[in-house]
Amino acid sequence: MNGMTTGVIEQTKAARAPSASKIWLKAIELTARIETRPGRLFADVVDDWARRQPDRVALVTDDGSLDYDGLSKRINRYARWALSAGVAKGDTVGLIMPNGIDYVAAWLGISRVGGVVALINTKLVGQSLAHCVDVAKPSHIIVAHELAETLESARPHLNTDAKIWTRGDARSARAIDVALAALDDGALSPEEHGVVTIDDRALLIYTSGTTGLPKAASISHRRILNWAFWFAGLTGATPQDRLYDCLPLFHSVGGIVAPCSMLAAGGSVVIAEKFSASNFWPDIVRHDCTLFQYIGELCRYLLKAPPSEYENRHRLRLVCGNGLRGDIWEDFQGRFAIPSILEFYAATEGNFSLFNVEGLPGAIGRIPPLLAHRFPAGLVRLDPASGAPLRNGEGFCIACARGEAGEAIGRIGQADEGGGRFEGYTDAGETEKKILRDVFAKGDAWFRTGDLMRLDDRGFFHFVDRIGDTFRWKGENVATSEVNDAVRDFTGVVDATTYGVSIPGADGRAGMSAIVVNEGFDIAALSAYLAQRLPAYARPVFIRISRELDATETFKQKKGELARAGFDPGAIEDAMFMLEPRSGAYVALDSRAFAQIVDGTIRL
Repeated sequence: MNGMTTGVIEQTKAARAPSASKIWLKAIELTARIETRPGRLFADVVDDWARRQPDRVALVTDDGSLDYDGLSKRINRYARWALSAGVAKGDTVGLIMPNGIDYVAAWLGISRVGGVVALINTKLVGQSLAHCVDVAKPSHIIVAHELAETLESARPHLNTDAKIWTRGDARSARAIDVALAALDDGALSPEEHGVVTIDDRALLIYTSGTTGLPKAASISHRRILNWAFWFAGLTGATPQDRLYDCLPLFHSVGGIVAPCSMLAAGGSVVIAEKFSASNFWPDIVRHDCTLFQYIGELCRYLLKAPPSEYENRHRLRLVCGNGLRGDIWEDFQGRFAIPSILEFYAATEGNFSLFNVEGLPGAIGRIPPLLAHRFPAGLVRLDPASGAPLRNGEGFCIACARGEAGEAIGRIGQADEGGGRFEGYTDAGETEKKILRDVFAKGDAWFRTGDLMRLDDRGFFHFVDRIGDTFRWKGENVATSEVNDAVRDFTGVVDATTYGVSIPGADGRAGMSAIVVNEGFDIAALSAYLAQRLPAYARPVFIRISRELDATETFKQKKGELARAGFDPGAIEDAMFMLEPRSGAYVALDSRAFAQIVDGTIRL
């Protein structure tokens, strides 16, 4: 594929790609079978493939691999460990382990016999980690030896007496490796299986916590199966496929959607320890991957990376993910010779999804007519000041017109009665906050996504921003994502995040961009560039040059602390600049200028 042009890519797509209707129908066909066998869990799907193709590789890492027969047996060992440890149906086991084969086997085995597995972020420490553990209320915690100190940092803040099991240290008092080795790996008996159905909770997966403490979303076995077979259908996965997964396994996309969609189809999953721009393309080629899963800014990071000799030598047929912005879509697809892109929109706890099976650059998807009755979604107008939905004289929400931005909502209910399930969180109060009632009719209930979108004339949804990331300035609503895209496209900007800051006496919030730059950056040229990209009200009033920007493991930027720090040069060590009102240029922001802004001498 070396040297493939964009025109050739388009021809290849046209020749290979099935029609949109066939893609949808395949996904519907695969997921329709789930309800007919309520006692069949995802571990049973793995068993089926183990019988049909025991020697085919299921999971691959740099340290080794496991075929389907081996994965099935490993799952059974974890199931028997849970039973031997006294894990009853509904009991929670915390999992604090890095990406690897055993991560997948552990949660599949423990949940198979009724245990609930809390997938805990391995980057958390201290009180943040303690919060996530306490929310789950685990009776047991499995922690990798190399993460034992991380768990120890949370111990002073924990309100749990969970038993701690260590993986990777046979000398530990509770070494799970030793316990697993002593257990049988054969098929479970009916008594061992117990009564576990697709309606039972299987996992707790945490929200990212970019603006507050993470919430633990409840994930049923049904949800896992639906994700797995839905994506297997949309991607056209087969046993010959190999998917590259460099996303965290403690999140829904990296840990469930990516591996389970391949395992549902009998394919192979290549699990990387973490994302690395320099290792990405060599890994894709070395493992002969046909798909990869992306999220957030991964594609942008790859575009900013120096050229790799491997980036056009792959055998990829499709990439799947969410968060590929329209401003880089075609550059990304062209540079890396990607035949097809499946962009989607979903939330871990959400009750509807959008899929761009047509590959329209910049769109996050649509709901085809054949599914509109099952998963109704809508956009409602919001009060720009409060963020609450606006209501008409009858007390109902107001639907947005085409092209108008509003909050995306999905009707709650059973799929057969026109709506998707919302399984909520461990906290009933947090669950209720996400439900909007009496929306278009008395007594109806809709899930609030917290995301602003707009719908175009062709029925495609376009992501605008997270609610709260959009702020008002000069009487206009500013979408931070749009500003961020423009700032990051400027020469020398390596990364950026945009947010609003309050100015005493000013209405709304002024835009501020914190950026990371290299030697090619020229602050003197930035204002003229942004004037061509953004309307006057959307151009950042302040620029902060930072050494690095904090982000979650799925590349979602943490803006809270930056916004709270504001623009006071006396409290911030980073170099800062302001958009000087008269000249329209960015000039250094010092303590004198800051004081003049605060007292109103300088009016921005």
